[in-house]
Amino acid sequence: MSRSLSSNNMSVTICRAFHFNAAHRLHHPHWTPEKNQEIFGKCSNPNYHGHNYELIVKITGEIDPDTGFVMDIKLLKSLVEEKVTGRFDHKNLNLDLPEFAALNPTAENIAVVIYDLLKPHILQKLMIILYETERNFVEYSGTSPGR
Repeated sequence: MSRSLSSNNMSVTICRAFHFNAAHRLHHPHWTPEKNQEIFGKCSNPNYHGHNYELIVKITGEIDPDTGFVMDIKLLKSLVEEKVTGRFDHKNLNLDLPEFAALNPTAENIAVVIYDLLKPHILQKLMIILYETERNFVEYSGTSPGR
């Protein structure tokens, strides 16, 4: 027996994983080299360093009764490739991306920038999960406590 899901107003989350490689340097221009080294450690290397970033884009919304999709995953893939991985992959974030000209490219800031690049094109709830290393990752959903 088939069941109609459209009347249940179910909220479902779809997830798609992506990958990009990028270099960056964590640095505060008004601090001394010693203070940058103290705060950012090896991440403040003047010659930059790189990461193999893993990006998970999560979209939460209602299932479309006609397609059965929350969002067409092919459309999501194309959007992320155009707006994010195509721009970030094999780049020096500090030097090659205008978003980071005056913004320290921490994992937190990178996740917010990715969210801001994607959100105008996504109607549903969006969450960005960005792994900088296997054990270090951030999540951002466009909301902040107290806002």
